Amino acid sequence: MTESPLVTVTVCARDGSHWVKDCLDAIHAQTHRPLEIIAVNDGSTDSTGATMDQWKQSNIDSEVSITVLHQDALGLSAGRMAALEAANGEWVAITDIDVRPEQDWVEQLLIAITPVDEETIVAVTGRTIFQTHTDLVSRFRAVQIASKYRNRPRRTSLANGPCSMFNRQALIDVGGFNPDWYHAEDMEVSLRLLNAGGSIVYAPDALVSHVPEIGVRRFLHKRRRDARAHMRIVRHYPARQRSGPGFDFIGSAGIALSIFPIALLMLLGLIPLLLELPSAESVQELWQTQLAFGSLMLGVLVELMFWRGPLGVITRSMKNDGGRGGFILAISVRILTLRWSIALWQGLLLGCMDAVFARNGHNRLFR
Repeated sequence: MTESPLVTVTVCARDGSHWVKDCLDAIHAQTHRPLEIIAVNDGSTDSTGATMDQWKQSNIDSEVSITVLHQDALGLSAGRMAALEAANGEWVAITDIDVRPEQDWVEQLLIAITPVDEETIVAVTGRTIFQTHTDLVSRFRAVQIASKYRNRPRRTSLANGPCSMFNRQALIDVGGFNPDWYHAEDMEVSLRLLNAGGSIVYAPDALVSHVPEIGVRRFLHKRRRDARAHMRIVRHYPARQRSGPGFDFIGSAGIALSIFPIALLMLLGLIPLLLELPSAESVQELWQTQLAFGSLMLGVLVELMFWRGPLGVITRSMKNDGGRGGFILAISVRILTLRWSIALWQGLLLGCMDAVFARNGHNRLFR
């Protein structure tokens, strides 16, 4: 009988003291043994580090090896790398402090490491379920994430940060996590592993639960961050390397990105007509009217985008979910999506600035 491999589960946190206990308890409750836990305090200004130390002390007699690392505020990628270097497991799992893995999460990930044909499986990724609250944002985010997993194939291209496991040696061989990376460290190592000839597989029954993502400001900050990081991915990896199975780092954001420029064109098309205020007799002859008609067609296009494709899945699911009145919900979703689109453009601009100044993991433009 094959001996069960040691699995190291790592989690990094900055200023997340209120999440520490629930997350570490869920990791400790894993049914798989042998297990090692490494928690990294990334320069927190609250009691995150102390809470981690206290949790370790309260579980001092556990059969599970527990390590707490403290570092300056170097970022998530640096924290993941520190944990990787300290890990002893043959497989290293990563999750986030605002995530609660199901008890059989590691077991389900390990079931999926059995290769098919000539595969060299170097990573397994599970499924993240976002919990909901009473607000629009958490419901919107939960539906958006669920839609990404709807048709994900077994062979995939992204080992998502909240719920993935890597072969330790394979991850080290491709350089691990670069401390200079600004977010999207999971996407970057996934592409490196694939380029090295490895395979990433999806285990749909390896579940983790994400706390509700509450608040418009928090939602927009994260989407801005995603877009900023995506600029680095686009610069460093040609399109052919980003076209593998299940490459869903962008997801519905690709459609959302187009909402702001289309809305802006609609507004610009209506302004001349509003300024002229023509009479009923002359309205059909004015170029302003033709421009306004074009704006109206753009509005129809936007509405179609809200009901078809990736955004359509979100819109229809939220409509069926009930809750707030239909008209108010429809308007709220469209306003939130417009703000999401603006945040994405802001993130892309920041990503361009990162490229110009060769910061946050970007290579220099000119050498």
